[in-house]
Amino acid sequence: MSFRVLVIPEDPLQNGHILKPLVQAIMRDVGKPAARVTVLPKPRVRGYDQAVKAIRNELQEAYGSMGLWLFFPDADKASIKAMQDLETHVAGSGISLLCCTAQPELEIYACAAFRQHMRITWEQARQHPRMKEDIFEPLLRKHGDPRRADKGMDPMIRQSLKNLPLLFQLCPELNQLRNRIASHLRKN
Repeated sequence: MSFRVLVIPEDPLQNGHILKPLVQAIMRDVGKPAARVTVLPKPRVRGYDQAVKAIRNELQEAYGSMGLWLFFPDADKASIKAMQDLETHVAGSGISLLCCTAQPELEIYACAAFRQHMRITWEQARQHPRMKEDIFEPLLRKHGDPRRADKGMDPMIRQSLKNLPLLFQLCPELNQLRNRIASHLRKN
């Protein structure tokens, strides 16, 4: 049986197009190329608070048998302590949860391959309070495809994933997650 991973974003419909190929690439990188990656289908969470509530209360019965849960909140609400507390809380139920707080929002991962098209530096983009609206969405309009259901997010993240070591360098939280997953797999 293959290793199963549950990906929990703040908004599965929007964020799943970026997170599924990203997590698949990370799992290949840690030696689990056949891992089955599922973006949370139900309940349909909308936002950080609903996602945290679902992780704490609702998901364990339906998804408790999955080998690993990954939560990808945006940095605006997810403090380090809150993520550590959440991981500890579900560990008490036998769930392996790793949180990866996207700085500033997870759409930044799809932007990595298009840094030269930004009007600001990468470091400024990683701190931008309206990164999604002011940086990602213009790049999506230019490099995406409005005819696709994902508006072209999937091709953008796949372009960024072509150089995974660079993505890890540009987004250190992803490198930290990759290392935590590798460590988890060695222990289990």
